[in-house]
Amino acid sequence: MAKQNITVKIIGKPYPLAIDGEKEELYRLAEREINAYVTRIEQAHFKGFSKEDCLAVAKLALAQSREVGDEEVKTLAALGGELESYLDALR
Repeated sequence: MAKQNITVKIIGKPYPLAIDGEKEELYRLAEREINAYVTRIEQAHFKGFSKEDCLAVAKLALAQSREVGDEEVKTLAALGGELESYLDALR
């Protein structure tokens, strides 16, 4: 499979990734879902909180509800680790 370079934006922060070209739509879907989920959490429970704080809450909620299994989810989990590092650096 040919690798393709893409950039996904999670709460406005760009993340460059090298992925299998045929899986781009999966990553684009994840990008949309994560951003929508963070927005829903912010609007429902955390008005006035930063997007980063809302993302941290979303990450905890998702971690509790899913186990990492296949390769694509592992890649997204690694991205979650990068986001965690970013959030830690902001604190």
